[in-house]
Amino acid sequence: MNEADNRNKTIIRTSIIGIIANVFLASFKAVIGLTVNSIAIVMDAVNNISDAASSVITIIGTKLAGREPDKKHPFGYGRIEYLSAMIISVLVLYAGITAFTESVKKIIEPETPDYSVVSLVIVGVAVLVKIILGRYVQSTGKKVNSDSLINSGNDALLDSIISASTLVAAAIYLIFHVSLEAWLGAIIAIVIIKSGFEMMKETLSKILGESVDAELARDIKATISEFDEVNGVYDLVMHNYGPDSYNGSVHIEVADTLSSDEIDKLLRKIQMKVYQTHKVVLTAIGVYSYNTKDPEAVEARKKVSEIVSEIPFINQMHGFYLDKAEKAMRFDLVVSFDAKDRNAVMKEACNKVQSEFPGYTLQVAMDTDFSEEE
Repeated sequence: MNEADNRNKTIIRTSIIGIIANVFLASFKAVIGLTVNSIAIVMDAVNNISDAASSVITIIGTKLAGREPDKKHPFGYGRIEYLSAMIISVLVLYAGITAFTESVKKIIEPETPDYSVVSLVIVGVAVLVKIILGRYVQSTGKKVNSDSLINSGNDALLDSIISASTLVAAAIYLIFHVSLEAWLGAIIAIVIIKSGFEMMKETLSKILGESVDAELARDIKATISEFDEVNGVYDLVMHNYGPDSYNGSVHIEVADTLSSDEIDKLLRKIQMKVYQTHKVVLTAIGVYSYNTKDPEAVEARKKVSEIVSEIPFINQMHGFYLDKAEKAMRFDLVVSFDAKDRNAVMKEACNKVQSEFPGYTLQVAMDTDFSEEE
C-alpha cells in the first residue's frame, strides 16, 4: 500500500469516527434541548448534525480526489479536496448565521429555560467529547495535510465552546435567575461566522494558487545543488494539484563544456532524485550554460553581477553567458515583488549594464522568485 492510500484510509477512518460521535451527540442534545426548552442546546444539536455532514463530505471528497489521472484530467483529481474543504467552511458559516438568527429571536421573545442536573451533566460530557474529538480530527488533518479534516476539527472545537457557553448560561440562571443563553448564543454565533469566513478565505487562496512553501523550495534547490555538475539552481516553479501533489520546472546552470549526452544523463538523475526525496515531479528542467574557457567572459560576469547587485529590489542575477563572436550578452534578473515598478527596476539595471558594455547587445529576461518570502 502506497502513501496516498494510507493517507486516504486515515482521512476516511477519522471522518467515520467523527460521524458516529456527532450523531450520538446530536441525538442526546436534541432530546435534552426540547425537554428543558433550551434553544442553545437545540442549536448545539443542529451543529452536531452539520459536523456529521462535514465528515460525510470529507469522505466523498477524499474518494473522488483519489481517482487516477485520465485523459481529461492528466494531473489527477487532488484539488477536489480543496472543494470539499470549501463546502465545509460554507456549512460552518451557515450554522453560525442560523444560530445567530435564532438567538436574536430569543432575545426579542425570551423563553424561560428549565434546566435539570441530568441535562447539564450530559452537556458537560458532550463538551469533553467535542474537545477530544476536535483535537483528534484537527491533529490528524495536520499530519496528513487535509484541509477538510482540519476544518472539521476546528468546527468541533468551536462546538465545544458553544456547549460550554450553555453550561455558563445555565449556571448564571440557576444562581442569579437571569437568562443569558440567548445573548451568549449570539456572541458564540458571531465567533462561528468569523471562523467560517477564515476557513473559506484560506481554502479559496489555495484554489487560486499560492506561492510554493519557501522551505520546500530551498530543500529542492539544495537537493539539485548536490550534483557536482550543477553550478546553480534557479527559476523553480511548482503547481499544486492537491495536498502534497506538485509538478514543477526549474533551471540549472552547467559548464559550457558538457556534452548533450552528459546533460541528458544529469537531467534524468535530477528528476529521479527530486521525486524520491520530495515527491515532486519535475516535468521540465531548463539549462543555462556559463563560460569556462574565456577569462574575459568570467570577468564580465563578475562585473555585471556587481552592477545589478547595487540596484534595490534586484534579488539575483543568473544564466549569464557572453558570446564574443555575436557581441551578445544574456542573463536573467530576479526582481522582487516589493518593487513598486518592477519594469522600471529592470530598465535601470539594463541601462547601467549597457553603459558599461556599449558594444554588446543585451538579452535580459526578468524572472520572478515564486518562493519569495514575505
